[in-house]
Amino acid sequence: MAARFDREIASQALRALLTNRVRSFLTMLGVIIGVSSVILLVALGEGAKRYIQQELSSLGSNLLIITPGKIETRGGPFPIGSVNPLTEEDSRAILRRCPAVIDVAPVVLGGSRVKHGNRSRDTTVIGSTESFPRIRNVRVEVGSFFTDEDVEARRRVCVIGKRVRNEIFAGANPLGEWVKIGETKFRVIGIIETMGVSLGLDLDDLIFLPLRPAMDLFDVDRLFEIIAQARSEDAIDSARSQMTALLVRRHNGQEDFTLTSQNAILSSLLTILNTFTWILGGIAAISLLVGGVGIMNIMLVSVTERTLEIGLRKAVGARRADIMAQFVIEAVAISLLGGLTGLVVGNGGALVLGTLIPALPVAVSMWSVALAFGFSVAIGIFFGVYPAYRASALDPIDALRYE
Repeated sequence: MAARFDREIASQALRALLTNRVRSFLTMLGVIIGVSSVILLVALGEGAKRYIQQELSSLGSNLLIITPGKIETRGGPFPIGSVNPLTEEDSRAILRRCPAVIDVAPVVLGGSRVKHGNRSRDTTVIGSTESFPRIRNVRVEVGSFFTDEDVEARRRVCVIGKRVRNEIFAGANPLGEWVKIGETKFRVIGIIETMGVSLGLDLDDLIFLPLRPAMDLFDVDRLFEIIAQARSEDAIDSARSQMTALLVRRHNGQEDFTLTSQNAILSSLLTILNTFTWILGGIAAISLLVGGVGIMNIMLVSVTERTLEIGLRKAVGARRADIMAQFVIEAVAISLLGGLTGLVVGNGGALVLGTLIPALPVAVSMWSVALAFGFSVAIGIFFGVYPAYRASALDPIDALRYE
């Protein structure tokens, strides 16, 4: 009997919603917008996180980067930096004496004008050794990368990116040709395969030189950085400790360098993006609260309109709990249908965005879907209780007199 009566209450609630289809839809619209907004905005944040992870992974794995200078705070709010050089000998010592390190690439970095014939452009020049492409996942499409013999012999050879080839050689085969970098001529021996833009840097607009000719070009005797690769992810901490101890010994007991792991960089970026994602989700959730207020307003109007009906039901034996259940079911049904529609709209919107704008990172996460839908149902219950309570509290005699 109770089960049949409960089904009758639910059917009456749904009939009431169908009687006012337009009003019910407009009430659901706030929930639909709120749920879809949460899903879409969180999807953008999650997509950005995955993009950063993929970009960093594409540049190499298990990396540790050593830069000259140690930032310290001494007796005040302003950091004091002590800058001392890193040398090619430091990089060799790391590879020889740090068992947890499998590969090392010393790096010199600078900007220069490159010229061939009557065509020229400013570009970024990286000087390193033959280990650089192994560590940084750089692949040569045509020709070859320079070797450590080229570094030792100070051979003036270079490897160029696709954009440099297209701009300087107008798409022609540059192998064996000479280009002028700064005031020095270098022979092109390789072309890097297309790598695109990563973290704001156009990897196709680069020129690679052997380390020592690059140091001669920029007239420097120190390194911009040293990139080391640990044997595995589990060996990163050991590699860090070994390199720190070695360089402190080599630098007269001073830790005058900064050692940053790829994981630490990723962790910092993900912390920022996680905060950004939660802020976006919180902003979108405000529209869900607005939708909840809309549900309460409409339910209060519905209680007023159906005062006579409530009086008649109470007069024939309906309990307060039955009246309250009917109005709560109506509120939950609105939020439930609105939530389900919002899920479809949000996921569909994310799919459309990802299709129309492939460069835009969009990744729908299950936790955001579950959270948005659960929040929408909770809002329906929360904002439906007060109108339901008011309906159940009506005096049957006063309700029957209502006009």
